[in-house]
Amino acid sequence: MNRLFTGMILLALVAALGGTLFGGADLLTTTSSAMFRSAELAVEVSLGLIGVLTLWSGLFLVAERSGLTDRLARLLTPLMTRLMPGTASHPQSIGPVTLNMSANMLGLDNAATPLGLKAMESLERHNPRPGTASNDQIMFLVLNTSSVTLVPVTVFMYRAQQGAADPADIYLPLLMSTTVSTFFGVWFTARRQGISLRQPLIVAVALVWLALLGILAGAVSVLDSDRAAALSSLTGNGLLLAVVAAFLLAGLRAGQDVYSTFIEGAREGFHMAVRIIPYLVAMLVAIGMLRAAGVLDLLLEAIRTAVAFTGADTRFVDALPVAFLKPLSGSGARAMMLEVMQTHGVDSLAGRMAAVMQGSTETTFYVLAVYFGSTGINRVRHAISCGVAADLAGLVTAVLVSYLFFG
Repeated sequence: MNRLFTGMILLALVAALGGTLFGGADLLTTTSSAMFRSAELAVEVSLGLIGVLTLWSGLFLVAERSGLTDRLARLLTPLMTRLMPGTASHPQSIGPVTLNMSANMLGLDNAATPLGLKAMESLERHNPRPGTASNDQIMFLVLNTSSVTLVPVTVFMYRAQQGAADPADIYLPLLMSTTVSTFFGVWFTARRQGISLRQPLIVAVALVWLALLGILAGAVSVLDSDRAAALSSLTGNGLLLAVVAAFLLAGLRAGQDVYSTFIEGAREGFHMAVRIIPYLVAMLVAIGMLRAAGVLDLLLEAIRTAVAFTGADTRFVDALPVAFLKPLSGSGARAMMLEVMQTHGVDSLAGRMAAVMQGSTETTFYVLAVYFGSTGINRVRHAISCGVAADLAGLVTAVLVSYLFFG
């Protein structure tokens, strides 16, 4: 993180200075302003998380003390201990891990973040080298950031707002992209960590997963756009409320004072939101300065020129700002997606491709800064390379399948 943070800021400063020397008189001012705006944004994001962190930390403590997470962990322990072998000695960590993954699959971002923080905190308690990311934590980060999304409600919503003729027509390409992202990320991380994936249980789960995706894709393909979007929304929100009800009922069944337990857990959520502020400031400031200094614009133009030189189709370059920002900033990628839709048309190839990219992966560096920052991890080992590999696989697939479906 030390090299990443300093490298990003120094690159932004060099780009801003170079741009100023070549006529960009306001570039230094713009970069300087972006530094302060990003710092303010980081605090706003952290404060915005207080509510959901407090809510879900309280609910999770209810589920934890009721024994619900232990039962879920026992169910999934055989699979998770193969992907994250270190959890074999502390299976209680698997409960929050699986709840976080479930929230991500359903597109429930507000629930996924606090559950992910609880999971990373649980894994850190059993980390033999505190402050250094363990293999289990890195695998969990990759599973989180590759983020298989079954019900991309948010992406559908933005496409509908922009006037798409069929907001859900990107569903199949998005499913393909997010699945490739997860499968490749797990494979890449497993190779780095010496984990064999040729185990019957892992192969069986992968096949079942692919079959489930096929069934969901088939169901969506026979529905019109309104019904497909309604099905996604109903599934995601219905399961979210079902999870809340299950937590509370499990607490009551176990004879808990649910209210007092919730308050106790909620207090920890508040403190957790405050702890992540410095880490978010560092990462968002670096990203904001890179954008303001024009580094991303220069990279985009270089790619367009190189692709044009080969005679290949350059339309995909219009959607690449989303790909560049997606690993760095969720809000930045979302803003770029909307800009691409407005500039090129929501139903253009670039507009659809941007939406597929937005739903194919999570925000690697945001997740890394928040999750590792909340537990005081400074030495991230191969977490960045594995997370970026998963992102790259998902984004490249998004380009290819968008051409296949809409090109």
